[in-house]
Amino acid sequence: MVVRELCVFVLVAVAHWASLSAAAAAFSQSMDSDFTFTLPAGRKECFFQTMKKDASLEIEYQVLDGAGLDVDFYLSSPSGNVLARDHRKSDGVHTVETEDGDYMFCFDNSFSSISEKIIFFELILDNMDGGGEEDPEDWREYVHGTDLLDMKLEDILDAMNSVKARLGKSVQIQTLLRAFEARDRNLQESNSQRVNLWSITNLLVMVLVSGVQVYLLRSLFEDKRKSRT
Repeated sequence: MVVRELCVFVLVAVAHWASLSAAAAAFSQSMDSDFTFTLPAGRKECFFQTMKKDASLEIEYQVLDGAGLDVDFYLSSPSGNVLARDHRKSDGVHTVETEDGDYMFCFDNSFSSISEKIIFFELILDNMDGGGEEDPEDWREYVHGTDLLDMKLEDILDAMNSVKARLGKSVQIQTLLRAFEARDRNLQESNSQRVNLWSITNLLVMVLVSGVQVYLLRSLFEDKRKSRT
C-alpha cells in the first residue's frame, strides 16, 4: 500500500512538472510593455520594434496631458510603407501582422509651437517565439500512466493558459485605466487652475467696480458750496 501511494505521488510530481514546462513554453509567446514620455512642442519622436514573420504587433496610445490632448501618429513597415496614420487624435489602437524587420512608429507634435504633450503607449507582441523551438507538446511522450490518477494534463494546461490570458488581460486593462485616470486628472487640474484664475480676476474686477461706484456716489452728494468756501 505504501509503495502504491509512493508511485502515485511520483506520477503526480512528474505530471505537475511537465504541465508547468509546457505552460512556460506557451506563455513566452506573448509579450507586452508600456512607456510614458514627454513630447516637446514642435518635435517628433520615433520608436523602433524588431518583429518576426507571422507575428502580431498591437500599439495603443493616449495623450495624457497637453493643450488639445492631440498628436499625429503613423506606423510604417520595414520596407517603409505606412500601415496606419492618425491626424491630431487623443488616442488610437492599431494591430498589424508582421514580417521580419524593424517597424517604426512616430508621434508628431510639430503642429504645436507652444504646448508639449505627455504620451502613453503600450505594445503587445504575439507569436514572437517563431517555429524553430522545440515543440511544447513533446513533454507528453515522457508522461505515462496518468490514467491511473484520473486526471488529464491537457485540461490542466488549458486551465493554466486560460488563467494566464485572463491575468494578462486584467493587467492590460488596469494599465489603460491608469492612463485614463492620469489624463482625466491632468484635465481636471488644468480646468481647476483656469476656474481659479477667472474667479480671482472676477473678484478683482468686482472690487474695482465697487470702489468706483462708491466714489461716484460720494461725489454726487458732495456739498460743492462748502468746497468753494
